[in-house]
Amino acid sequence: MKKQLMVVHGPNINLTGIREPGVYGSESLEQINGEIRAYCEKEGFGCEIHQSNHEGQIIDWLHGAMGRVDGIILNAGAYTHYSYAIHDAIAAVKIPCIEVHFSNIQARSDFRHLFGHCAGLRRIDCRFWKTQLFACSGCI
Repeated sequence: MKKQLMVVHGPNINLTGIREPGVYGSESLEQINGEIRAYCEKEGFGCEIHQSNHEGQIIDWLHGAMGRVDGIILNAGAYTHYSYAIHDAIAAVKIPCIEVHFSNIQARSDFRHLFGHCAGLRRIDCRFWKTQLFACSGCI
């Protein structure tokens, strides 16, 4: 049976390509998702991709992943820094999860150095979105 991966983009990721291209890159979310799908297909595993600006929706997707997916790639955006609810959802589902960022958050504003839900998660920071391709292979 084919391994299944779930990619979750958090708040403001829908504006990738428009919002601060020098920080987040110039590719649109549609282009990014197409690259992720193509990579997953080439590597032989299934992929579902979601984006939401709402914390509760992200939590619902995480809960719904139980028994369906083998790994989660999460770019929680600003929720990374203060969402204990997402932290609890990740802990509850017991699915391997890698946190990714489209920028080097350690090199940015001080508040971005705080991590609400990443305790115990593998985290990959890089410049722009290609981080997620590395995470796909490492997650399952």
